Amino acid sequence: MSFEGLDIRILGPACLAGLIVLSTHVPLGKQVLSRGIIFIDLAIAQIAALGVILSQFFDVDAFLVQHVSASLEGYGVQVVAIAAALAGAGLLAWTDRRWPELQEPLIGTLFVLAATGSLLVVSHNPEGSEHLKSLLAADILFIEFKQLIPAALISVLLLVFMWLRRHRLAGLVFYALFAVAITVSVQLVGVYLVFASLIVPALATTGMKGKKRLIFAYLIGAVGYILGLCLSAVLDLPSGALIVWTLAASGLFAQLFPAVRRSHPAHLTELAAPPAFVD
Repeated sequence: MSFEGLDIRILGPACLAGLIVLSTHVPLGKQVLSRGIIFIDLAIAQIAALGVILSQFFDVDAFLVQHVSASLEGYGVQVVAIAAALAGAGLLAWTDRRWPELQEPLIGTLFVLAATGSLLVVSHNPEGSEHLKSLLAADILFIEFKQLIPAALISVLLLVFMWLRRHRLAGLVFYALFAVAITVSVQLVGVYLVFASLIVPALATTGMKGKKRLIFAYLIGAVGYILGLCLSAVLDLPSGALIVWTLAASGLFAQLFPAVRRSHPAHLTELAAPPAFVD
């Protein structure tokens, strides 16, 4: 145990990364629960991770630098990751219209295919397993401020779009927006934290309504990230994995507050009801 790790120069960028992720994932998590497609985030995140791995396997950045422009260095990974996530989102939007009753098992199948595809791609790469591990459980303590600028800009654009739509997101619009948000976050915090950031705050506040629910969900997420980062720095434990646990603990602790605690089973009907979103 050491308190030397409690350095704002280290924890500051990591904390900001968590807040950027939460900014889009809290409202999206609410919609994921209402739609009953809990594991869509894992599937899309895994597809985005596969896109990152494929872009590095085929050295897309080097191709862009050599044949297009040196100023495009680093953008190849983003383009391939977003393209892969959008392709997966498009497929899920189509299956949602074609076989809505089978959407959850289809999402699970897509997740397994993307996960095993990643394993196959990195199987002959000596550094591949470490890179895959970082995409699953990224150590956000190593994030720098400059990495957050594009993520912050994209998150602001997504939030503005959701506000303009007044949360009326359905079909391909919802899946495409979701894919972009997940692609941005998975490279910052990893697949596991993406899932926890989407589901835990939304799940902990299912008994609430309106803006109050959104506020408490953001608070739960922020407390979980800050506590997890501080503990990981002090205890020298993997930050991503520990934040998942502190997010869950934060969600459980919030149930002590009467405003959050679910005193009746009405929230179950909310989860089971079809979403009231229209294009």
